[in-house]
Formats: sequence, structure tokens, C-alpha cells
Amino acid sequence: MPKSRNNHAPPVVSNPAATLHALHDTAESGIDPLGIVAPLGHAHMAWLMHPLELAELGARFSGDLMAFGWHAWKRALGLPSESPVRPHADDSRFNDPVWSESATWDIVKGWYLLLTRNVQDALYRTPGLSDKERRRAAFWWRKWLNAMAPTNFLLTNPVAMARAAESRGESLRRGLRNFVEDLRAGTVRMTRPEDFSVGGNLATTPGAVIFRNRLLELIHYAPTTEKVHALPIVIVTPWINKYYILDLNPKKSLVRYLLDQGFSVFITSWKNPTAEMRDVTFEDYLVEGIGAAVEAARGLTGAERVHAAGYCIGGTALAAWMAWANRGHGDADQVPVASWTVLTTLVDFSRPGDIEVFVDEGSVRWLTQAMRGKGFLDGREMAAAFRLLRSNSLIWQYVVHGYLYGEEPPPFDVLYWNMDTTRMPYAMHAWYLRQLYLENNLVRGDALTLAGRPIDLGRIRQPLYAVAAEDDHIAPWQQCFRVCNHVPAAKRFVLSSSGHILGIVNPPASPPKRSYRAGVAHRRDRFQQWQAHSEEQAGSWWQDWMAWLKPQAGPLVEAWPAATAEYPQLAAAPGGYVLER
Repeated sequence: MPKSRNNHAPPVVSNPAATLHALHDTAESGIDPLGIVAPLGHAHMAWLMHPLELAELGARFSGDLMAFGWHAWKRALGLPSESPVRPHADDSRFNDPVWSESATWDIVKGWYLLLTRNVQDALYRTPGLSDKERRRAAFWWRKWLNAMAPTNFLLTNPVAMARAAESRGESLRRGLRNFVEDLRAGTVRMTRPEDFSVGGNLATTPGAVIFRNRLLELIHYAPTTEKVHALPIVIVTPWINKYYILDLNPKKSLVRYLLDQGFSVFITSWKNPTAEMRDVTFEDYLVEGIGAAVEAARGLTGAERVHAAGYCIGGTALAAWMAWANRGHGDADQVPVASWTVLTTLVDFSRPGDIEVFVDEGSVRWLTQAMRGKGFLDGREMAAAFRLLRSNSLIWQYVVHGYLYGEEPPPFDVLYWNMDTTRMPYAMHAWYLRQLYLENNLVRGDALTLAGRPIDLGRIRQPLYAVAAEDDHIAPWQQCFRVCNHVPAAKRFVLSSSGHILGIVNPPASPPKRSYRAGVAHRRDRFQQWQAHSEEQAGSWWQDWMAWLKPQAGPLVEAWPAATAEYPQLAAAPGGYVLER
């Protein structure tokens, strides 16, 4: 690793260009593993090098300051006044009426929002920075501003003080207990782990583990109908989290829904890697994971082909496997997957969303070195990064309600699943970050060679059903749409309301809770064009998926049992790998 610049004299403002380069070199040296120093330093120096733009920024801020100052004087004098700065519609921190009814707390709230928005606007308008640097600088400032919100501190949170007074300090005593419990757990708990049990009240659909190797257990579920479609479904789950997000409980289970629709369902349950699996590669996940699962499903059912579905990184791996399989078969009909579905999946990583703030050359190098020492990436580190992307709703909300209000976290199965983390093998994750996130090689035809074959998404000929989520901050839907630009096969693209999880775990309900847009996508389409001609409908995309899939799934045949003589039950669902810590 290059020598630390901490031994050097600090850069001086009298030479802004040199300072800019010094800050960049500091980040690249590995001292700045999260990539914070460079973008913030670049933004600071960029404004100093553009005095006219800085003067305009100051004038704009002065105008906002005067408008709010006038509002504050009127409120202080007891006169009615409409605040010139209000929380965004999705900002629930100031929902309590006291933040509007009390002049004092209205002014406190207003000063905070005024400062926050002007800082954010300044960062987004920074001259001379790339779009990526602007987004990264704005992200880290936003995290600090979120942490400094008046709602996060007892003496600046009127709701917390009122509860403490009304309960004679009991809320604070409970809050201290919650804090100590979180300290022992090593995380801010979003729900209580003791409220849930995998195989107890989660992942309860009956089935059998019918195949196992060093990477996965393959679960085949017991049929719920006498006849099923001839083509079984193989679901490739993400190994970043555990598979049972698709089988939470009977009402939220995509697995159970597919069974009731007359499908034979197989699902991957990945092993939680340890240091002994440090050398497992992305290729291994394709060959020993997806390939093995497809062959086991074909072997048990006798079907020549299957339908495959991949979620998140499982979808990315499935896309790579589809390109690999098509390279190995001259005739598309010989590929053992007849059609495929991807859910909130990126194949083009040029604009991967908020996660890009953690991914640059310096941070990937630092993370790779850290993983090399342990042999894996700890799932808690990954979970912390994802929570930081939405710090108000996934961190500070639980700090305020747990520590200041003294409330127990409510039972929520999705949040328990989110806390049930997994690890990633060193070799696989290092390759994944560099080849996909940094170099975006999956969409560069034949740039990657996997298991002896150069892969090209342009070779895939099997029909594709792709689902993205409107509010997804992990896989932005506009970027998910780009799979349609790289795959020449017939495609249907669906945009579900909600986010990365609830946009997918979206069972039919009456009345409908959510909505979706669906329509044919062409290779030359851009997401704006598709959005303009797609049709919005109330309800769950699951029903649209069935209308697309069933005509391609073959005739109805006698349902296969969960296990057979050739593929006996190795364990009852949910299996053993999902329980590993």
C-alpha cells in the first residue's frame, strides 16, 4: 500500500489545484476506504476556484435566510405565518403536530431544513465536478446532516421530552435498556429476533432438500395442486441474503402463490460462507450453483427445460449463466432454460444507484485487502452499508423510537430477514466488485470469460420477463431497464410500486395495496419511451407474470412429489444452510 500522506504537510488553500490532487491521492492511497475525503474535498475546493458561482450561491442563501428570518419573527410574535421551508412528503421526522403548532419548535425545524437544503443544493450545483463526485459529496453530507437532525437528540426533540415527563422518566429507562441490548447485539435492531424463527413462523411452506453441494441446498416444494405445468420453475435467490424472503409466511409467499398456480417450484438456499470458502469464485456460483440447480430440477421432473427466475444478484448471475449457456449451444432450443425472469436485477452497472458511493478504485482496493485477511466479507458490514443508504428510515427512526421514546421495535418479518445476514467469499466478491461495478464488463460483449466460455448477453434468445421497483435505491429501475437494451430476445418489462423488497413481495390483495406498469420492451427503447407507452394497473404484478408465463410453461401433468427415489429428501424444508450463522 502506498505510504500514508498523514506524514506530509497538509495541502494549502493557496494552491487549490494542488490541494484537489492531494485530496484525491489521499483517497486513492487507501486511507479513505469509504471514499469520503475526495468528493467532499473536491467540492470544497471547486467552490473556492469559482468565486462568481460562489457569490451567486451566497446571494441565493441570503435570500432564503431573509425569507425564513421574517417567518421566524412573525411566529415569535404570535402572528400566523406559512413557513417557506417544509419537510418533504416522505420525511416523517416532523410529523408530530408540535413541530408546527409550537412557534419555538417550528423555528427549530425550519432552521434545520433550511440549512440542510442549501447545503445539498450547493453540492449538487458544484461547478467543475463530475456527476458521480457530486452525488458522492451530497450523499456523505446528507448522512451527516441526517445524524444532526434535532429529532435525534433528547433536548431538541419535544416529543421525547413530553413522553419522559408524562412517564416520569420511564420512557428514558426503557430507552436505556434498548440501547444496552442493541450494544450487545452490535447493531440498531429494527425488530426483535426472538419474535421470529425460520421454519417456525417463517419459511413454512412444506418441501424437501433434494440436492446439496458445497454451495447450495436445492429445495423442491410439495405440490398444492393435483396437476402442474410441465416446465418447473427454478428460483435463483441472492446469496447476499437468505432465500426465505420469497417464502416469508403464507400470505406473503411468492413460493406458495406459484404452487397454488400449478407450478412445480425449486429454490436455491445458499450456504453461508466461512473462511474455508475464501477461494470460491463467481464461476463456481454459476456452475455449481445455477447449473447444478437446473440439472437437479430437470432430473427430478424429467422435464427437458425449465423456467428460471433470479432475484437481485441472483438475477445478475442468471443473466451471466444464460449468456454462458447460449454460447455453449448453437441452437437456442437446446439451452435447458426455456424462458427466464429477473427481479430488481442489474446487468449494466454504469449507474448502479446510491451504492456507487461505496464503490471506487480506492474503496474496492481497501475492501479487497480486508476480505483477503478474513477470507470473506461479513454480512453485517454489507447490511450496515445498505442501511446507511436510507439512514433516516433504517437507522435514525429506530434510534429515536427505541432510545428516546423507549419503544420496543415492532415485529416485522421483512426487517428480521434483513437482519439475518450472510457472508460473501473473498474471491467471488472481489471479482464481482471489480469486474461488474468498476469495469462494467458484463455488458461488454465477450469481455468476460466464465467457465471457459466468453459471454455476451446479446446471444440470449430465450424470452425475458423483467421486474423493477419504482422506489428501489439498491437497483434503480431506470438502470434495471437496461437489460432490455442488451438482450435481443422478446421482453416484457414491469415496474412495480414500492422498493427493492416490497415491490417484489407484493401478493394480490383486495383492495389492491400497490400498482404496477407493464408493457413490451424493445431493444432500442429507452426507459422514458417504455414508460410513456406502458399501462399502469392497480394490484400485484404476480398476476401479470402468470398471464405471461403460463402459456409458455407447457401442458398440465401429474404433480411430482417433493422428493423421489432418485432425488430423496436430504432434509425437510427450510433445510440446514439457511440456519447457519
